Amino acid sequence: AADNGVTGGTSATTFSPNVTVTRAQMVTFLWRAHGSPKATGANPFTDVSTSDYYYDAVLWAVANGVTNGTSATTFGPNMAVSRAQMVTFLWRAHGSPKATGTNPFTDVSTSDYYYDAVLWAVANGVTNGTSDTTFSPDTAVTRSQAVTFQWRLAAALAMWLPTPTMSML
Repeated sequence: AADNGVTGGTSATTFSPNVTVTRAQMVTFLWRAHGSPKATGANPFTDVSTSDYYYDAVLWAVANGVTNGTSATTFGPNMAVSRAQMVTFLWRAHGSPKATGTNPFTDVSTSDYYYDAVLWAVANGVTNGTSDTTFSPDTAVTRSQAVTFQWRLAAALAMWLPTPTMSML
């Protein structure tokens, strides 16, 4: 992630693997992995300003269907990103492909917005859950988990892409 410009450390010598990732940081990681495209469109959120480091990332995420925000007018940039949101962001960023396989998790229901995203993430080796039978959808994602999920997805993409890089995410 550092070599591909997805994220740096929290200082020149630390990564802070156990620090919780915010929604702003997560969409910024994804946006950078997709090449940091220039944002287009109107900003629908009152809690996202043009001066925010994540402004282009949020607008990119909205324009590409990665997220709709926490309401019609808020993004919740400083809220912790949950495991459910994380896999949903990744899944949507890749076109919401059809999910396959069986659901091994007792805490993921077919009616959950993240159901297909979880099945897709498991099928592609992005995550195995927090145990054999739990996904823990409401648990906050740490920096180490965020980059690991993206790295695993890049590795899965490598199976069918000729020369994968993090920017292929």
